[in-house]
Amino acid sequence: MTEQSTDGTAAGPDPGTGAADGQEAGELRARIAELEDRWRTAAADLENFRKRTARDAERSRELERARVAREWLPVLDNLDIALQHAESDPGAIVEGLRAVREQAAAVLARLGFPQREDEPGTAFDPARHEAVSTVPAGEFAPGTIVQTVRTGFGDGDHQLRPPGVVVAAPEPS
Repeated sequence: MTEQSTDGTAAGPDPGTGAADGQEAGELRARIAELEDRWRTAAADLENFRKRTARDAERSRELERARVAREWLPVLDNLDIALQHAESDPGAIVEGLRAVREQAAAVLARLGFPQREDEPGTAFDPARHEAVSTVPAGEFAPGTIVQTVRTGFGDGDHQLRPPGVVVAAPEPS
C-alpha cells in the first residue's frame, strides 16, 4: 500500500528508514541503560551518605554525653568528701554543701546555662519566669517579682529552667 503525503501525492517507503530506526533505537537503549546506572549510583551514594550521617550524629552525641558526665565528676567527688566529714563536724557539712552547690552551678554555667535569680521588684515576664505563687502587692508594684523560690538556669532560647518566682498581685478592689 502506498502512503499519501501531505500534498496529496503518493509517497513510497523511505529506503533508509529501517536501518536508521534500528540505530536510533539502539542509541536510546544505551542512553537509558547509562541513565539507569547513574540513577542507581546516585541512590546508593545517597543511602551511604544517610548511614554515615547517622553514625556521625550518634558518635557526636556519645562524645557530648561523656564530656558532660566528666564535668560532673568533681561535684560527685566533693559530695563524697562532704559525706565522709559529716559525722566529725556537723557545721562543716553545711559549708561543704554550699561549696558543692556552687561547684554544680559553675558546671551548668560552663555548659551554657548560667544561674539566674532576678531581684525582687523586677518585672515578671512569663517568657522568662515561672510564677509559682502570688501574694498581695504590699510594698511591691503589681506584676513584679517578690521572691525567687527556685533558681533558674540559662536565658533566652537557651533556658534550661526558668526561675520559679512569687509575683505581687494587684490588691483586690
